[in-house]
Amino acid sequence: MRLFDKNEKLTQPFQKIVKIGAVCYTIAICMMCFLPQSIYPSIKQIETPGIVHFGQIVTILTPFNTLVHLGKIPSIQDLVVIVLQNVANVFLLLPLVFAICLLIPSVRQFKKILLISFLMSLTIESTQALLDLLFNFNRVFEVDDLITNTVGGVLAYLLYKVLRRIKG
Repeated sequence: MRLFDKNEKLTQPFQKIVKIGAVCYTIAICMMCFLPQSIYPSIKQIETPGIVHFGQIVTILTPFNTLVHLGKIPSIQDLVVIVLQNVANVFLLLPLVFAICLLIPSVRQFKKILLISFLMSLTIESTQALLDLLFNFNRVFEVDDLITNTVGGVLAYLLYKVLRRIKG
């Protein structure tokens, strides 16, 4: 059974499987990003350097904040947690953007995927700031999340290109 038809569309049953997966993953992203931070278990409360408060809204507006403030991170354990958070953000949008590449032939271009990934990330970060303003969900608007989420979207596009090359 072929993965793609002659028009570059995903074949059935793959199309249905990817659509269901994309919907489920979108729900998971919403739960991860939009529920109050306090409901998630925490190993240790880490105060990331570079935090700026605008009233109730908490931000980290410094690009590559971990590198810029490397000397201010109090322990190796804190550094590992912060780096892992950044790595996790690379993978946050990757499955969803990969599904979009599989399902929507018209967006299978680098610039479009770059824009889609950035806008999805900006929507998440902005919504988190709004939720913090309205309900004090203890979320942080981070420029690094915009960068890492967008990188994840680009990696999804590259993964799609590799899959297409393999599946010819």
